[in-house]
Amino acid sequence: MSSGRERVSNHLNQFFEALPPLLEAQDVAELLGMSRKAVYDLLKAGTIPAYKLGGSWIILRDELRDTIEAGSNQRRRPDDNRTIHWERQRKAEPS
Repeated sequence: MSSGRERVSNHLNQFFEALPPLLEAQDVAELLGMSRKAVYDLLKAGTIPAYKLGGSWIILRDELRDTIEAGSNQRRRPDDNRTIHWERQRKAEPS
């Protein structure tokens, strides 16, 4: 029987395998349900691993997947010291 963490990892693998190996900020925004500005802020902060080529950000699918898995709130193995802090940025709501 597989653990919850293994099942989540398998689902992430299946989900990400359907994506192209190189993603743009807009792709990541749609995947994560975030604004492009929020994604750009995470890219600039280094929270989402990416490479800036010219004026464009290139996100490697597998690195994004690994980052999301590392940021899981699932109980980790004692030897797993990866941490990541996601801050979901909300758009200001009109008053």
